[in-house]
Parts: sequence; C-alpha cells; structure tokens
Amino acid sequence: MLRQLQGLDPNLPIRLAINPDFPFAHYVGAEVVVRDGKAFITDDGQEDYLPLAVSDALAWA
Repeated sequence: MLRQLQGLDPNLPIRLAINPDFPFAHYVGAEVVVRDGKAFITDDGQEDYLPLAVSDALAWA
C-alpha cells in the first residue's frame, strides 16, 4: 500500500472504501496507531456513498 500511495500525486484526496453491503467513502484520519504487530489508520468521518465505478472495480456491485 505504501508503494502505491507514494506513486500518487500528493494533492490527491485519499478515502477509505468501507463495507460492500453499505458502500461509503470515508475520510482518512491523520493518526496511525501500531499495536500487537498491526498498524491502524483512523477514520475521520463519512464523506458520501462510494462511487459506483469504485464499487465495480472492487467487485462490490
């Protein structure tokens, strides 16, 4: 994921795609917590429904 993100325009908005049953786009929070050998990225709220093209690309539609 880091390699993929590093190749993007730094001004490109980043969103989390959440839950294929109720597909929404969520803002990525600024905090990363590492516990028990895992990194957790915070969610900073819901933006809107996930665009259908993104759901299709994730095979969620």
